Amino acid sequence: MKQSLITNMLEQIGSLPLDLEILVKEYSSQPVTIGMSGASVYLLQAPGKPNLYLKTAPEGSAMTFKSEVERLRWMKDRLPVPEALYYAQTEAGEYLLLTEISGKMAFDSTFEDEIPRLVKSLAAGLKMLHSLDTAACPFDMRLDTQIEAAHRNTEMHLVDGTDFDAERLGRSAADVFEELLKMRPASEDLVFTHGDHCLPNVIINPSTLEISGFVDLGRAGIADRYQDLALAVRSLIRNWGEKYVPLLFKEYGIKQAEIDWGKIEFYKLLDEFF
Repeated sequence: MKQSLITNMLEQIGSLPLDLEILVKEYSSQPVTIGMSGASVYLLQAPGKPNLYLKTAPEGSAMTFKSEVERLRWMKDRLPVPEALYYAQTEAGEYLLLTEISGKMAFDSTFEDEIPRLVKSLAAGLKMLHSLDTAACPFDMRLDTQIEAAHRNTEMHLVDGTDFDAERLGRSAADVFEELLKMRPASEDLVFTHGDHCLPNVIINPSTLEISGFVDLGRAGIADRYQDLALAVRSLIRNWGEKYVPLLFKEYGIKQAEIDWGKIEFYKLLDEFF
């Protein structure tokens, strides 16, 4: 149910920064419950105005939007991504106001009769991301960086073990981290990556089934291409079924015999820490 934005925000975190309150005072809000674990997300709508999204996170949360803002500003003229209209960090928490990427998330039931075409578009989107020139990219998401962050999150008890994949439920974060170290790949095939390439973070034009854009890019940067391929495979299986995985790799340009399943399992494991 839609309600006044101020009412929603007061219920969630108590207040809004005054300048943000002025920006959104004419909008109503609707909670978005898909994705962005650890944050509150709202779709903002007002007659005659483009839709916006507002993300909020309370002070002390493991979630932070600063990295996303930095990445969105760098990607603005390079990839179809939202524009960061407002960002603030206060004693109460963090706030990020974004433009909307028009379309539907890639798992939406709208696409259930066109899944092969959808999968081809997902592969095209991955190639779009991975072909971006990394020479000027300031965001290092190589394994040393990510494993260090995973260790820090483990030590600070920021890893939610109740959200582990089914095969790891019941294990401690420390135990899973030790497994991660043992599974670390010997090499990295570095490209620009989304960082969290699951179907809810890929927006599709329902008329053309082409990529409209990408969202939730706080972990984007230079990393192994399997960072994205692994999470894309996992999300594709969960939403549309395992039978479409070969098509994804075929359209991406990797032969079945050349798929590195060890890296797929490693990057799925790494994702447990974020």
